[in-house]
This record gives sequence, C-alpha cells and structure tokens, in this order.
Amino acid sequence: MTIQLIVTHAGGAHKDEFLACSLLAYLHGVPIQRRDPTEEDLADPSVCVVDVGGVHDPRMKNFDHHQFPRDAPPLCALSLVLQDMGLYDDALSFCAWLRPAEWLDTLGPNETAKLMEIPRAALGALNSPLDMTLLNRFASQKEIHSESPVYQIMCMVGEDIVDYLKTLRERLDYLKENAQYWSIETGGEPIRVLFLEQSEVISADPSFGIHAFIENEGKENEIHATVYPDRRSDGYGLSRYNDSQRLDFSKIESHELVRFAHKRGFVAKVSTKDPKRLKELLELAIVGFVS
Repeated sequence: MTIQLIVTHAGGAHKDEFLACSLLAYLHGVPIQRRDPTEEDLADPSVCVVDVGGVHDPRMKNFDHHQFPRDAPPLCALSLVLQDMGLYDDALSFCAWLRPAEWLDTLGPNETAKLMEIPRAALGALNSPLDMTLLNRFASQKEIHSESPVYQIMCMVGEDIVDYLKTLRERLDYLKENAQYWSIETGGEPIRVLFLEQSEVISADPSFGIHAFIENEGKENEIHATVYPDRRSDGYGLSRYNDSQRLDFSKIESHELVRFAHKRGFVAKVSTKDPKRLKELLELAIVGFVS
C-alpha cells in the first residue's frame, strides 16, 4: 500500500525520530504530522507511526519502541525503520553514530557516556548548532510539507544515509574482489599495506569504503597503511591507517616522486603508479628506516 502520511509525537524533538522521519520522508515524500496517533492511524498501513503509539508492527508501519521491556536491546525508532528497510545491520556496522544514538534515546545520557567511555559533560560539548537548529525547527511545526525547508533538508539527510549504505555495500563487494595486501619487510615486524589499483569503477572517490572494508575483514589490527588512487591526479595517495606511528610520510616530502607530504606525516600524494616505486616510498617512510 502506498504511504500517505507520517505521524510522530509532538513536543520536544530528538535525533532518533528526526532521522527516522527523514528516511521515510525521502522514501515516500508525504507530509509529517506531529501529534498523538489515533487507533485508525495505527490500523492503517498507509500511515507510518514513528516513536509514538506503543506499537511495533512493521507490517502496519508502526515503529515505536517505548513499550519494549527495560532489559530489551537498545533499539530506538530509527533502528526500527532501518530494520524495515533492510539497512540496519550495515548501518550498525558502518555508521559509528548509530549505536550512541540508540543508547542516548533508550538509556539516557549518563549510561551513554559510560558506554562511550567519555565524561558525561563531553556529550553536551559534542552538540552542534546544526543539531539544535534542525531539531528545534522540526519541533516547532505541527505539520511539515515538502515545501518546507526543514522537510527538504530531512529528505537530503535521508537520501544521504540510504545512498551511503547502498553504495558502501557495493564498494565493499568490489574491494573484496580487488584489494591487494602488501607486506613491506623492515627487519622486524613487517609493515602491512592495503593497495587498491586504479579503475574507472572507483575513480569518483577511490578511498571510499577502505576503512570500513578493513574493519569488516577483521584486519584493523594488522594494517598500517593504505595506498589508493589519487582522484586529483594520475598518481596515488599514501595514508597511515588508524594513524599508525610506524610510518611518517614527512620523511619523503623531498623525494622527486612526492607531490605533497603532510608535515605531520599521516598522508602523502605521489606521482608514480608503479607498485615497485610505491613500495620503495613506503619503505622510506618507515620510522627508524635510514636510506
């Protein structure tokens, strides 16, 4: 059945229902009403009821979590909508912001700060004027239509989340087939490098998905650097992975093949495409290596 309306609660707005409604607004392009749902709303699968109503029934498009038991997994309205879209598992794996959003909405700020291993005050310090403005403008309206700037921004947010997750899954599949692992000998523990060859398939954003891929493969404790095509030139980018201190690319800034090396040593852009020369540059950047 075609969705005709999105209903969420009135009063103060929170990130979970704002993002859940953003996804639904992008998918369906229908108005959002901020009020208590009626029994008719809950029984009508053409009405998405979000974060209110006391019912979780994806078949009827009801996405509330407040009736869940106290010891239930920390799922919020956003989680339920992502599950219904088939995107939740990827979002949980690759959107670092999702789990804290779930914790904050279901467990509160004190427990969230403990789980994030940060001071409670840090949560407030991380609030952005963007968050405050969007949530306040969303909360101030009883009904939001496609002509509203807030609605249009919500659709952009929803579109970007969906596009990110769908294109990331495609990129991970590509990297699974095409990424190479290099080992640079050092006389001790070798430097492990992920190398990605130039290709039209990835030319628009060559480095996209590399970090997610490494984590997904369980190699985050093995890889020290990544080497990927530079989208601004015909050369390559060399980058420390997770800021590994075993490499310092400022050591090669004067090399004839290096176009740019950051003074802090975490990235370099080089003109060569030859794997042999790339490996030589990596070797020269190893901390403790003397040419």
